[in-house]
Amino acid sequence: MEAIIAELIKMFPKINTYLMAGTFVFARLIGFFRFAPIFNRKDFPSLVKIPLALLVTIFIVPFLHPEKCLTQCDSFMLSIVLNIVVGAMIGYMAQLITIAIDCGAEMINMQMGLSSATALDPTTSAQVSILTKMISLMGILIFINLGGVYWLFKALLRSFEIFPMYSAHIPLPQLIKMDLLIKMSSNTLYMGLQIASPILLATLAQDIILGVISRTAPQVNVFQLSFLFKPVLGAAIMVWILPMLMNVIEEYFLSFANII
Repeated sequence: MEAIIAELIKMFPKINTYLMAGTFVFARLIGFFRFAPIFNRKDFPSLVKIPLALLVTIFIVPFLHPEKCLTQCDSFMLSIVLNIVVGAMIGYMAQLITIAIDCGAEMINMQMGLSSATALDPTTSAQVSILTKMISLMGILIFINLGGVYWLFKALLRSFEIFPMYSAHIPLPQLIKMDLLIKMSSNTLYMGLQIASPILLATLAQDIILGVISRTAPQVNVFQLSFLFKPVLGAAIMVWILPMLMNVIEEYFLSFANII
């Protein structure tokens, strides 16, 4: 077997270079798929992720021209670990954009009193809130419709210019801008409040009205009335603001379209 491989290397001098480059690219893709939105979902099975990463590696490697940027790497395992870490960092920063939608969905779900309205998700084998799941899926669909997958792979390709696959040192200031990371992290709560604000204001007004009723008519069981009115009022507000909500989410995603 070794003789066959040696003969293949003589016939195709670049095969060794491309195989090594493909290993590093594949390692970066594995870390990227672990944290990047859409690809990190548990209903996206590993039996699909690994062949997809291998297929993307085959397409990416020729465009990187590994024979031109080939340098002697200090440690093969170190380079693999660093590529996995870089891919994971890029995927995590992209995940911060979509976490804000989940944060707003959780606020709406809690304010409407539907925290106990859960169902078994067969893809994750866990109890999930129906409303949170719906808004999260809506955000993912909007992200895909706006070209989010293209943005993710554009960021991944850009990372090879900042951190070449053979490097043994991560240029963290060039790879991750701290002011942008702080902005994305703070936007998680800000965007969540912006999404949930109509529901929060409506339920707050309802609580004030029920509080007035409780003081003027103590015999009325306001506690039970709140369980009845909150989901109904919240659902009505959700139907009314859904087009505006989609526009808000779309503008939020587009604000991060040109950060690469």
